[in-house]
Amino acid sequence: ISAFEVQPLSTEVQEGGVARFACKVTANPPATVTWEVNRTTLPLVMDRITALPTGVLQIYGVEQKDAGNYRCVATTAANRRKSTEAVLSVIPASDLKPFHKPSIIAGPQNITASLHQTVILECVATGNPKPIISWSRLDHKSIDVFNTRVLGNGNLMISDVKVQHAGVYVCRATIPGTRNFTVAMATLTVLAPPSFVEWPESLTRPRAGTARFACQAEGNPAPKISWLKNGRRIHSNGRIKMYNSKLVINQIIPEDDAIYQCMAENSQGSILSRARLTVVMSEDRPSAPYNVHAETMSSSAILLAWERPLYNSDKVIAYSVHYMKAEGLNNEEYQVVIGNDTTHYIIDDLEPASNYTFYIVAYMPLGASQMSDHVTQHTLEDVPLRAPEISLTSRSPTDILISWLPIPAKYRRGQVVLYRLSFRLSTETKIQVLELPGTAGEYLLEGLRPDSVYLVRITAATRIGWGEASLWTSHRTPKATSVKAPKSPELRLEPMNCTTIAVQWQQDSEDTAAVQGYKLYYKEEGQQENGPILLDASDLEYTVSGLDPRRKYHVRLLAYNSMEEGYQADQTVSTPGCVSVRDRMVPPPPPPHHLYAKANTSSSIYLHWGKPAFTSAQLINYTVRCNPVGLQNASLVLYLQTSETHMLIQGLEPKTMYEFAVRLHVDQLSSPWSPVVYHTTLPEAPSGPPVGVKVTLIEDNTALVSWKPPDGPETVVTRYTILYASRKSWIAGEWQVLHREGAMTMALLENLVAGNIYLVKIAASNEVGEGPFSNAVEFAVLSKETSESNQRPKRLDSGDSTTYSDYYHLDQKSMTGIVVGVCIALTCILICILILIYRSKARKASAPKPVQQSTDQLSHTSISLASPNEVEKNIEGIAENEESLLPMIVGNSFIDAKGGSDLIINSYGPVTKTNGKKRWLFFQDAKKVKTEEPQRRFVRAVCLYRPGPAALLGQDGSPGPQPGFQGPFGDTEHSANSEGSHETGDSGRFSHESN
Repeated sequence: ISAFEVQPLSTEVQEGGVARFACKVTANPPATVTWEVNRTTLPLVMDRITALPTGVLQIYGVEQKDAGNYRCVATTAANRRKSTEAVLSVIPASDLKPFHKPSIIAGPQNITASLHQTVILECVATGNPKPIISWSRLDHKSIDVFNTRVLGNGNLMISDVKVQHAGVYVCRATIPGTRNFTVAMATLTVLAPPSFVEWPESLTRPRAGTARFACQAEGNPAPKISWLKNGRRIHSNGRIKMYNSKLVINQIIPEDDAIYQCMAENSQGSILSRARLTVVMSEDRPSAPYNVHAETMSSSAILLAWERPLYNSDKVIAYSVHYMKAEGLNNEEYQVVIGNDTTHYIIDDLEPASNYTFYIVAYMPLGASQMSDHVTQHTLEDVPLRAPEISLTSRSPTDILISWLPIPAKYRRGQVVLYRLSFRLSTETKIQVLELPGTAGEYLLEGLRPDSVYLVRITAATRIGWGEASLWTSHRTPKATSVKAPKSPELRLEPMNCTTIAVQWQQDSEDTAAVQGYKLYYKEEGQQENGPILLDASDLEYTVSGLDPRRKYHVRLLAYNSMEEGYQADQTVSTPGCVSVRDRMVPPPPPPHHLYAKANTSSSIYLHWGKPAFTSAQLINYTVRCNPVGLQNASLVLYLQTSETHMLIQGLEPKTMYEFAVRLHVDQLSSPWSPVVYHTTLPEAPSGPPVGVKVTLIEDNTALVSWKPPDGPETVVTRYTILYASRKSWIAGEWQVLHREGAMTMALLENLVAGNIYLVKIAASNEVGEGPFSNAVEFAVLSKETSESNQRPKRLDSGDSTTYSDYYHLDQKSMTGIVVGVCIALTCILICILILIYRSKARKASAPKPVQQSTDQLSHTSISLASPNEVEKNIEGIAENEESLLPMIVGNSFIDAKGGSDLIINSYGPVTKTNGKKRWLFFQDAKKVKTEEPQRRFVRAVCLYRPGPAALLGQDGSPGPQPGFQGPFGDTEHSANSEGSHETGDSGRFSHESN
């Protein structure tokens, strides 16, 4: 240890003040510094005494027992040295002059810190008696009790600084037992690297469409957002624009298919997030909508109309309306998508008295048209929403200067053309009215009565009409006197929080009248006035506290001297909303902390909070306050009681933001309300299915399904579920599932199999639950052969559960061979029958015997077509062996050889069975055969061959209709109830009426 560079110096400190000793040592290796008082070692940290690592000893709230001799001791591994002693003298409090207002002699300073550092906010105050130091945050959030503690009697130390520690900290010094206090504030800024709160998502868009990427990040300093395309920075142009943190690409071209990166960067670092834009190509696009024109409907609505594209308008499935403000730079563009069944739309969310630019784009399933011509239209003006804020001052006993600031643009709603000033004496009812041009900003009322109270209000008007008038503001004119009175000060009011107003003023430097002090008056609108509050001539600010939230307060200030009062200044200000907490002689318990809210359903929110650690009392109750944000009717505020530290609040409105606060009740004391927590209930689950479901075939194996959101303005959809399956898969319960975001109302169904019937149904869902599915919509996918013959497969109704048979087509050569073979077989059978008949007659002539039945004789399995009488004679013998008969071909009719059906198909079509007990239609009574025209055709047309397509029956025996087939017998199974595909234009019916 070579030497002490700085040694402690003796000092005198008033009782209740702060004592500081500094000691700096030069040593190698570095020395450890400790402190002694009266040769006794001091602990490093005590309740009021802190030894900082820099070699500084601080004693807060000095008491008489702290007086003594202090010295520092420097110690290394090889040496030890002591400094000279310094004497601390304490001046007793009885020797101090009593005063009523505490003074902060060392207030907190603004600090900027990085994450995980330790910061100390200093606050030292003097007063008589000794003031109490308390800390709070200006935003009313609770101070982190785990990483924060108070050193000694004032300093606030925050260890392991996090982002949530950033804010304005308020040190308040209060004289015990009084309402006299002084505050000092400092801002803690926490530096943090960027972190994403919203990431860009990959998109698939058609050519000439619009893509929007959103990206938001937080950090300190605020991160700067920039966009990259395939690693290269993007610059805004007429087609690509960047609005704050959004990237918008209009009129997409194939070159826009790329990887887009959002980069957030600040002084602490940078991060990247990426998304892909996939451009869907389509060569057959419609032309742009034309003849676009706009018409103003009101101050917030414009009617937009257009005509359909000249080319390919039949392929348009939707239109998108684009609009943005015409004035200013980097205005955000908005888009509304509507169906193809209309060519006009009303945009009703516009701002009054503003110019807007519009254009239209037509969309087909895989592409979009070019932009239409742009059209600009102006919304109408409206009456102002607010009146100007006015200030009143007097220059002489007989005048009042009324001044006001222009109304902000969002409340002005047009150009102000007139102001109307109304004023009257408070003791009279007669009102005088003046109208001033819209360019005016002040007016001097002259010829008034001295020492009189006047009421003044102002109203603004646009070309549409007058808005609401301001509240009456009162002002007293000065007294008439020969001595020159001080002029009115320039007054400015600003709310600090919900119960405090900061009043600041400045006296005119040219005022020659002496100012001895100021008088401040304030009152709530409609209540009695408080004051005067006497202030020194050197004071230029004052804090009015203990006010009620959400109230209008009227403040007036005047200067005075030894002769008379000066001219006063009046102004009105409103306090923000919160719950006022009055100071009490008995300190209330602290409020519950760490409030946490989570939405359970669309009508309930779960609220949880921490139990205060200060008390061990067993009986603790809580009051929970709940009301919608912005509620004006105080009677609708909900108050709930509980003894738990959590509660499920039910019966709330869906998709509504509520504010919650909790207070503690213990030992007949109630805490202040906790900081307010805001949370929004979930939206209701969709109560109905998507509407307007349509399916359009766009390729051989691809279909586009589109729909509209469920009915109901409050329905929120975050996701759509699309189920689709072929007929056979649907019977087996096998659905294919697609999911789409809630903003999308169309999807592609790919890899469809030709020749199948498909069913599609859609349901909407959100975070609460899933709504019902829509009715199944059917569509047919054409097979290649059917497409070539311009025919489409038959379609079933949604309620029909039957399936289709497979179709097998025979060419003409095969059919010819079959018919020739049948004719030869029939000729042989006929010859055999004639021989048998001849032998039978010969036997009857010689010796009559009963006819013998033999299963091995061909005659018993043959049918004679020569004579109906002979058929009638042999039919009984044939019927006995009916079950053992082989499938046969009779005439030019085909009998199923697979054993699956008892139907007969001839060249005219299927023959209807009339007797279920008999297998063959031919084996009937001869009389019935004679009476039925189809049966007579059987007999006469033995080897008749009619060229044309034929069909074999399937395994289930149900005949299927053939393209182009017509016959005398109708399709009795399906055609009566089939409606076909509405999407493809196929009627789904086969006409048999021509024959």
